[in-house]
Amino acid sequence: MNRRTVFFVSDQTGVTAETLGHSLMTQFEGVEFRPVTLPFVSDIDKAQEAVRRINRAGEEAGVRPIVFSTLVQDELREVLVRADALFLDMFSAFVGPLERELNTRSTHRAGRAHGIADLAAYTTRINATNFALANDDGTGGDYSHADVILTGVSRVGKTPTCVYMALQYGVFAANYPLTEDDLEAGKLPARLESFRKKLYALTIKPERLQQIRHERRPDSRYASAQQVTYELRAAQALFARYGIPSLDTSESSIEEIASRILSTTGIERRLRP
Repeated sequence: MNRRTVFFVSDQTGVTAETLGHSLMTQFEGVEFRPVTLPFVSDIDKAQEAVRRINRAGEEAGVRPIVFSTLVQDELREVLVRADALFLDMFSAFVGPLERELNTRSTHRAGRAHGIADLAAYTTRINATNFALANDDGTGGDYSHADVILTGVSRVGKTPTCVYMALQYGVFAANYPLTEDDLEAGKLPARLESFRKKLYALTIKPERLQQIRHERRPDSRYASAQQVTYELRAAQALFARYGIPSLDTSESSIEEIASRILSTTGIERRLRP
């Protein structure tokens, strides 16, 4: 198999370089990528050390690495471009055309994307995250302030989706796990009755749920095919009875799940990534 080392180089966290880089790498099957993130490359010495690491990786592998860079400062990019690697400069690729189109010079200031330049937005992000954690797995129950309440059986992705929507979009998301008692009763839990319009259900294919549960509790009733099949069928019947919209998460990432929920519900995004 073709193996390549990929460096994500940034003067800040590296999140932007990782996000775009990983998205591009998914388009190439049959290649095994070894990712290395070099964050906070903020001066010449660190840039030179990054070049040494990149060159050393290429020498060890016998093939030049790939570098995704979001370095803002010109002098740092000039150092990195000397590395023996395929250098993909995300900053100049997009900022240059924008400067020409807008007829305005960019600030070239590092840290603008992930800093706290907008204190109100940052506060919203923190408040939404605290809300998601306080109202996770049926705890808290502050559903009157929730934008959405995710429901479904155990291990379908409710918690990570709530946290992601809070961090990325400032959405106040709670979640409620359906228990065996709820499923046997065949009716909506009393705590959720007043909030039907906020409910959104997550479901999953039985084989995938069994795999996830088996990793958590091997060879248990919780992970058995019979239990998984029963819970999913009972939950689906409940969703149909109350007209609760649902989404199959079997082959979807957290990012996709969150985007689909926001798109189909029309919930306002308080933040933009």
